[in-house]
Amino acid sequence: MPSPRPNPEAPSGPEIPEARMAALPQLRHWIAVPLLAAVLIAAAGLALRFIPALTSADMSVDAELSHDHTPPLTGIALFINAVFSPPGGVLMIAALCLYLLLVRRSPVNAVATGLVAAGGWVSSELFKVVVARHRPDSTALFNPLIPEPGTDSFPSGHTALAAALAIALFLLARGTRWQRPAAVLGVLLVVAVALSRVYLGVHYPTDVVASFLTAATGAAFVTGLWNRFGLAMLRRIPFLAKLGPVPAPQA
Repeated sequence: MPSPRPNPEAPSGPEIPEARMAALPQLRHWIAVPLLAAVLIAAAGLALRFIPALTSADMSVDAELSHDHTPPLTGIALFINAVFSPPGGVLMIAALCLYLLLVRRSPVNAVATGLVAAGGWVSSELFKVVVARHRPDSTALFNPLIPEPGTDSFPSGHTALAAALAIALFLLARGTRWQRPAAVLGVLLVVAVALSRVYLGVHYPTDVVASFLTAATGAAFVTGLWNRFGLAMLRRIPFLAKLGPVPAPQA
């Protein structure tokens, strides 16, 4: 008996705009590669912590920028500091997910976007605990703006949040006319946040560089998890199917 022909009017999950993120691009070895990257990042962070010459070179950049503060740049940096703070990050991710879920009626896109953004961001917090690098010494700065003592310098959580959001939004826009603008604006946003952290004197340059890597590492691992378990998990929540299409997992 011949098998039934597929209905051309019922596209598969990835072709449905509301389920564009049902399948995300992922690394072939999505566990091993992020794990290796995490080990290398942690090793680099520990080297920066325990080799004084490296921190001295980092600190010279912060000290130089501390002499060049201007009211407009300071205002922008302080604004970024507030927006990309932990409460600001939670609010931005939650607002984006609720918009996709309730307005765009896209539960798949909402959950995938939220997981990628949160995963890339939260990964930075794990490295902070492992590395425990001291923040720049505010007494060595000509004009310390917001002294922040502590051992959570590596990497920058603000920059990791911006990078994770940029990755999530690029994946959301992938394959649409918004892909290129999302990529360009994402890069500009991440660079602006990174520069603001060094300008304020609360992070070393190597901290913000590491933030790009930690966000990408966390996002790479999350995309693998999502592709393997995401749709099956969503289909266990019947409420979501009432808000928008939730395709069946592909074999």
